[in-house]
Amino acid sequence: MGVTCSASPATEPTMTSARNFLIRGLLAGLVAGLVAFGVAYVMGEPSVNASIAIEESAGSGHDHVDETAPSDGPAATEVPRSLQATAGLLTGTMIAGVTLGGLVGVISALALGRLGRLGVRGVSLSVASMGFVSVTLLPFLAYPPNPPAVGHPETIGTRTALYFILVAISIIAAITAVLVGRKLADPWGGWYATLAAIAGYLAVTITAIALLPTYDEVPADFPATVLYQFRVASLITQLALWTTLGVVLGELLHRLQRHGNLEVVEPDYAEQSV
Repeated sequence: MGVTCSASPATEPTMTSARNFLIRGLLAGLVAGLVAFGVAYVMGEPSVNASIAIEESAGSGHDHVDETAPSDGPAATEVPRSLQATAGLLTGTMIAGVTLGGLVGVISALALGRLGRLGVRGVSLSVASMGFVSVTLLPFLAYPPNPPAVGHPETIGTRTALYFILVAISIIAAITAVLVGRKLADPWGGWYATLAAIAGYLAVTITAIALLPTYDEVPADFPATVLYQFRVASLITQLALWTTLGVVLGELLHRLQRHGNLEVVEPDYAEQSV
């Protein structure tokens, strides 16, 4: 992994094993999912309830039922709104948190020693920050989420496909920017290499956003305040998820480092403690 550790042979694998990063990433994701649930419940549910009330008053037929039952079988079981807003929401944020936590943990293991002189805390925060920008923020600017009563059912497939296409482009551009920035660090210096990498990433993603089709399906009479509150709550929930993930993972890895009495050193520079 490009990392040297000043530790005995018995303790050295403790820090460098990707399994340790994965486990701590899953634990950090568990905590992040709980935090995201709290934020989403407090900030997001009021706007969701308001949007559902608007939809039902307009007679759009949104019944909030379980649509997994076969059409020729028993009637679909209605899912209470209270269950959707609690257990359903918690399940969603927990799954998202644990999944992202595992990915961030493994990526942090690969990135350790490859992001300049950053220690384990800095690496985990950097990976989580890049994840938030590339997976959430830039795609959010192009295809922001809509509350119930907004959007046409027949365009769901197309809008979902375009969103994931943009996410894929953003992630690839972010990875490429990191690799290019590392290549330019020696001839240009770290500061200018970082600026060039960020500029290249933004150029690629903004160009992709400009070229991809856009959709504006918000009804003219839909309250702008409800739409704004829903989108802000969605973005803040994602920010809370990624921030908690980076902070908690960094702290868990830092404790692992201290417990193993390890000294992680950037391979291309003079030896330096984390």
